[in-house]
Amino acid sequence: MNDSFSTYHPIINFIFFVLVIGSAMVFMHPVLLVISLISAFCYSFYLKGKQAMRFNLGYLLPMILIVSLINPLFNHRGMTILWYFRDNPITLESIYYGIGTGLMFGAVILWFSCYNVIMTSDKFIYLFGRIIPSTSLLFSMVLRFVPKFKTQITRISNGQKCIGRDVSNGKYRERVYHGMKILSIMTTWALENAIETADSMKARGYGLSGRTHFSLFRFDGRDKSILSILLLFAIIILAGAITGQNSVQFFPVFQWNSFSPLEVMVYLVYSVLCFYPLLLNLVEDLRWKNLQ
Repeated sequence: MNDSFSTYHPIINFIFFVLVIGSAMVFMHPVLLVISLISAFCYSFYLKGKQAMRFNLGYLLPMILIVSLINPLFNHRGMTILWYFRDNPITLESIYYGIGTGLMFGAVILWFSCYNVIMTSDKFIYLFGRIIPSTSLLFSMVLRFVPKFKTQITRISNGQKCIGRDVSNGKYRERVYHGMKILSIMTTWALENAIETADSMKARGYGLSGRTHFSLFRFDGRDKSILSILLLFAIIILAGAITGQNSVQFFPVFQWNSFSPLEVMVYLVYSVLCFYPLLLNLVEDLRWKNLQ
């Protein structure tokens, strides 16, 4: 992964994800949701390759379909009744709302997966370390603990498999015993790792008054230009929200505003905002090829 957007200042990365994740949560407009989902899908594939493709198609797509199908079974609002299921009406509006909810969940999950790749723990601590030092450190450690825990339990399981004590070896009772043994080893490792982390933090002077901070991040001219562009995009999208261009009515009747020049401009600006990291990478790739 050679992502140009990740080389920008952490405040630029954080503002971008706040805009795209916040927009995906707030705006239920179908066009904006489709734009957000497609751009997040493409960016996650660019960052993580085949791993992202397996997750998106194997887990995320079925989740979107399940959410879209379940909502009409419990939400019976709407005036356009299509049929009855166990004396409960299935309405067209509830189906539309279920599809929108599924797209929203998918887009938010994909953007958060991209956030975990770009916003590393050192970037998060750099942004919030002085404002909320304890909370930012705890948050970064929790995000780091999950993949570390997964990697370590895979190592332990592979080691136990070499001596015939994995959860796939033996009868049912033996497999349960092997699983408990792996869990016991994992718990011991986690406790020891916590003690080592505490000793390391103490040796580095964590919590002492007057402790200095070192960082490699520098806010330069390109960050200023990107920040101004992001703020301009945010203002245009906010103006569209205030004038009702980003909203759609699901109940009691599905209603969508007719296309207007301002609405089309909001769509274009939102598309550029969501695809901005990919556009930056495309420009950098073309520049590198020209230099070669």
